[in-house]
Amino acid sequence: MPQDFGGYLDSFQALPQLRERIQQVLESLPDNVQQDFLDDTTFQIRPEEFTPEKGWTMFMNLPVSVSAVSRCVVLRAKLEQAPLDFASYVIAHELAHAFLRNGGWDDITDPEDAADALAASWGFPRPKQRWF
Repeated sequence: MPQDFGGYLDSFQALPQLRERIQQVLESLPDNVQQDFLDDTTFQIRPEEFTPEKGWTMFMNLPVSVSAVSRCVVLRAKLEQAPLDFASYVIAHELAHAFLRNGGWDDITDPEDAADALAASWGFPRPKQRWF
């Protein structure tokens, strides 16, 4: 059953289409993945904040223990204009990184390949064509 991710999406108010896309991806994830995110106080999703000539700004929750990792997904605003399949794939891929804590999955040890494989298993395969 889909969970309430509204609080995670508050920072996307200025990007309503991207907010909706993120919500759709989150709500389609398996229940155990959704619950894993909701149970982790370090998990968050944020839009990229870039100011020309100043660079990027990012505030994130730090992990509570030394062995933990902060799980913050940062998404670019241009995903709002991207084709739906590409945007959904990128969102799912980045959420897969967070779920895997930037590690491997099953026999896949490379974090990028693992995130791609997990996103595909959730129904978001890498599109054949990239969008820029």
